[in-house]
Amino acid sequence: MEEQEAKQLLKKHGLRATSQRLAVLEILTASTRPLSYSEVLEQLDSDGCDPATVYRNLVKLEEVGLAQIVSRAEGMARYEMVLDSKAHQHTHPHFLCVDCGEVSCLPTSSVPMVEADERWSDSVKHAMVQLQGSCPDCLEQREQPPEASGK
Repeated sequence: MEEQEAKQLLKKHGLRATSQRLAVLEILTASTRPLSYSEVLEQLDSDGCDPATVYRNLVKLEEVGLAQIVSRAEGMARYEMVLDSKAHQHTHPHFLCVDCGEVSCLPTSSVPMVEADERWSDSVKHAMVQLQGSCPDCLEQREQPPEASGK
């Protein structure tokens, strides 16, 4: 997302386009998976970065509907951008790796979605489906033989 486009998006949602807010927005937009506060903080330039302001920006982006919490794995909120609230309905499941702690988005087809019966269909607005195990990268590392020690 270009900076001017990001500024317009923030203005449309009644938010000022501060440098840190723009940076948080850029990180969330570029990410292919949900990010926790600490993961966003790691990706920011720590020189001019106030951790409390970063947290407040995540909360504010969620409040106005530009970001949403899509996982609370291990009690940690993970955020994902919502660029078009009508087109973006968060219905895909997530996977929490118990080895590395990363949360990944899974394709909807990986888990059959439960459809609410007619009585509940208007009530269900959001669902969080989360699977746990070892991610493919961690499984691959586990299966690789240990490095031969140089003698």
